[in-house]
Parts: sequence; C-alpha cells; structure tokens
Amino acid sequence: MGLSKKQISSVEQVLKTSLRHKFQTYKPETSYMPFHYHLLGRDRMALYSFIQSLNTTFGTSIFEPVAEILAGLNFIVAEKQYVVGNTISEQAQTEINRIMNELTIGTSPNKMNEIERIRKVCIKGTMNKLKTVKVDLFVKSDDGTIHLFDLKTVKPNISNFKDFKRTLLEWIAIFLSKYPSAKVYSYVAIPYNPYEPKPYERWTLKGMLDLDNELKVADEFWDFLGGQGTYQDLLDCFERVGIELRDEIDEYFARFNR
Repeated sequence: MGLSKKQISSVEQVLKTSLRHKFQTYKPETSYMPFHYHLLGRDRMALYSFIQSLNTTFGTSIFEPVAEILAGLNFIVAEKQYVVGNTISEQAQTEINRIMNELTIGTSPNKMNEIERIRKVCIKGTMNKLKTVKVDLFVKSDDGTIHLFDLKTVKPNISNFKDFKRTLLEWIAIFLSKYPSAKVYSYVAIPYNPYEPKPYERWTLKGMLDLDNELKVADEFWDFLGGQGTYQDLLDCFERVGIELRDEIDEYFARFNR
C-alpha cells in the first residue's frame, strides 16, 4: 500500500521544517579542539557536532510527528505526546511488581497474560495519583483497539530494559484504570535497525520483553502505522529532502571555515 501523495508531502515538509529550524537555533560546541580542527577542518567538526545534537532531538522533532502523520490515514485516532492518564490502582502496582520479580528470576514474558493480570486489579484498592503520564504515540484502530508506543533510540542501553518493561506495564494499568474493559497494548518502537543487513539483536531484550507483542523494529513499526511498503517510502522521502536541501546544508557548514 505505502504512502499517499498527501502523506509524502506532509512527511517531507516535517523534515524540511525540522532541519531548517535546527540550522537557525543550533550553536556548535564551544570547546576548543585545535588538533581536530587542523586535521579535519572546522566545517566537518561542526557537522559532527550538529549530527550529535540532531540525534538527541530526532525522536520528538522528526520520528513522532512523522509517525502521527502516517498513522492518521489508517487509524481513527493518531496522536503524539498523548496524555494516557494520572491514576493507577495500588493493587495494579503490586501486580506489576510481582510480574517484574518473576521476570527477574527467569520467567518468560507473556504480554497477553500480563495484561489480563493487570486488568483484574486495575480498579481495585486505593487509586494513587501520578504525575501526568504521556506516551510518545497513541493510535486507535477502527475496532477500538488502543496501541501505545514508546519510541526509543536504536541501541537502547541494556541496563534500561527493566525500566522499559515497567513503563509498558504501567501504561496498561493507567489506561485500564479509566477504561477497564479496553483492548490495549503497549510497545517499544525502534525506528530503524542499526545492524542492517543483519537482523536486529532481539536477544538483548528477550529476558524482559515479549518480542512478538511488545517490540516493533524498523519496517515492523512504520508498516504497522502506514501499511506495507511505508518504511521504504519513508526512506525515499528522507533521501529526496536531503537532495533538495543539499546546497543549503553545504552552505551552512561552509561558514565554519570562513
């Protein structure tokens, strides 16, 4: 299916706007690196610093708005930075702790089972207030199914996997505290595979995440939102924008050698 002409135009506009805004607001690192400057040139060092800075904002400035655009055509609701709620039942928190403890000692993750365990206690006991919880991307299918996405960097730190899992379970509990009968799922989404052409090293997440039901990498994520072929269409969008803005990019970094 792939992207419509309207989606392609919207995606490319997001990329152009984000990149140009970055040019206007970006300030290179001020640290003095004379050996690097003499060896590589100030323009290349500025480009390297710019890329590092861009990487830290890629999720919110590019991936999230692009994901919202893509999902907007195929889902009845698609919203980035969606407020999922601010209450969780005390018994749900206890159940999540039990699940986490079981996973820590070697129990295999089973997201469907975990969701139903949380559902049984989602409105039982004291309802505890939380700081407002947002998800990176919320989408709702025609049949009412809810999908909550946590967009992560392509090589998440292995020490954070337990935190990722707890977050996914807490999102379920928070949403069910308002809609106990809802059909709701939560995922870690990784926008591209840094190991390409080799498969993503899913084994690093195996102990905590249900890989079939909690993880979407590269085309699994983008094609889920926009339909089959979306991932390749998206790469083509990035390439076209890069070609279109090449002179602007070159001119911007050339000023660092003046």
